[in-house]
Amino acid sequence: MTGPVQTARNLGRLFAIARTLARHDALFPLELAGVAPPLVWAAKLVSARDATGRPGERLARALQELGPSFVKVGQLLSVRPDVVGEEIAEDLANLQDQLQAFSGALAREAVERELGKPVEELFESFDDKPVAAASIAQVHFAVTSDGRDVAVKVLRPGISEIVARDMGLAEWLAGIMESARPDLRRLKPVEVVHNIRDWVAVELDLRLEAAAAAELSENMADDPGFRVPEVDWQRTGEQVMTMERIRGITIDERDLLIEAGHDPEALVAQAARAFFNQVFRDGFFHADLHPGNLFVDESGAIVAVDFGIMGRLDRVTRLTIAEMLLGFLTRDYRRVADVHFEAGYVPRDQSRDLFTQACRSIGEPILGRPLHEISIARLLAQLFRVTDQFGMPTQPQLLLLQKTMVLTEGIGRTLAPDLNMWALSQPMIEDWAVRNLSPPARMRDAAERSIETLRRLPELANKVEDIIEETAASGFRLHADTVDDLARRQSEARARATRWLWPIAGLALLLSLIAVLD
Repeated sequence: MTGPVQTARNLGRLFAIARTLARHDALFPLELAGVAPPLVWAAKLVSARDATGRPGERLARALQELGPSFVKVGQLLSVRPDVVGEEIAEDLANLQDQLQAFSGALAREAVERELGKPVEELFESFDDKPVAAASIAQVHFAVTSDGRDVAVKVLRPGISEIVARDMGLAEWLAGIMESARPDLRRLKPVEVVHNIRDWVAVELDLRLEAAAAAELSENMADDPGFRVPEVDWQRTGEQVMTMERIRGITIDERDLLIEAGHDPEALVAQAARAFFNQVFRDGFFHADLHPGNLFVDESGAIVAVDFGIMGRLDRVTRLTIAEMLLGFLTRDYRRVADVHFEAGYVPRDQSRDLFTQACRSIGEPILGRPLHEISIARLLAQLFRVTDQFGMPTQPQLLLLQKTMVLTEGIGRTLAPDLNMWALSQPMIEDWAVRNLSPPARMRDAAERSIETLRRLPELANKVEDIIEETAASGFRLHADTVDDLARRQSEARARATRWLWPIAGLALLLSLIAVLD
């Protein structure tokens, strides 16, 4: 719980933030959130404004000035047009995660401290000038002692403390926002802040980023046209990560790609296939696919870098998304509505007919356009606009996917403006959905869920025992007959679990074999 001293510090920090926003004439996020109106008004009063450009451009510059945590918030808001509006969301999508570089001497010190050896012993050469400097870390090119070209990522000095301070403030503000604006609780500001904190925590431990890169590489090992640089685990630690150096052309440099002999339409097809496989087949995807993180190497393969932000989707969520997208692409708006209700994305007290009508009003203006003009990103933006009308809560687990879809679509339009990557993905999504929504697949899923439930029965029984003990310790006594009845039920539950576990496991195995043979 925040004490008086911490509250005073938070208010001071909030005032400084408000002044920065006011200088850029970008106070509207705090005004919208209804956080500390007198303080925001005072910041506006004492701050000289000399800002040009659209609101989103002004906000992007302010967030850049405020530092790494705020850049992350801006990137998140870029996929929330329901919160900030479409124009501001588009401007924030161009927010560059770049800061002034720190010295090569500090980078060398960090490498030696983390890896426990002199730089000269680890590397034949180490370029003190970074090739990229972002908010969390910067990258230096080097050559290992055994002659391999590598890229060395080094965390910024003191970045963990900066992020911890900013995330604490953000959590405090989100709590105030939920209290001050009950109408905005459906946006789940506290939960969203927790998600940002979790994402940044991965970026602050480069061992986790390296593990994510290795997992993605393993998943995509048999996918032609997409690859991940190899991790040098001997030169990787919490604050330093070393990977294979990539030589190639960034994927948005269309003219250079054509000049080098690459086919832009083939690259869009590769990107669509890689996106589909990561999201639907594997449920583990690169969630920061801006052009600076994608290269095309000499062979024509797309190579991804920077694995600090990754997304995961469970099987049920993937099926829901597949059905929703297919419903829109085939104009089956009733099915789109049904999927939203079945998944719990729309409260059950809302009208299914009205929501179906809203989905049609979103889809028809977009899907009725020529194929190459269809924008799933725009469709999502329109869908978000109806969230308030139908009381739809934010789905934090989908925020990264929404961001990735917008970025991937933008890359596709840059490479081949007349080609629609969703049309390329549709057959893959349809095939995957049909295979995974068939009766045998549904039976297999039901069997797997049953096994998981049975597996957790002993855990649930232990929790009941803990509750009984805690209740007794508090002075509240259960009747002896009640205790005996609970013990009997617990014993029967364990017996049922044992009796049904092996038959259900056998059924799941049989269904899995049938699926493989099919």
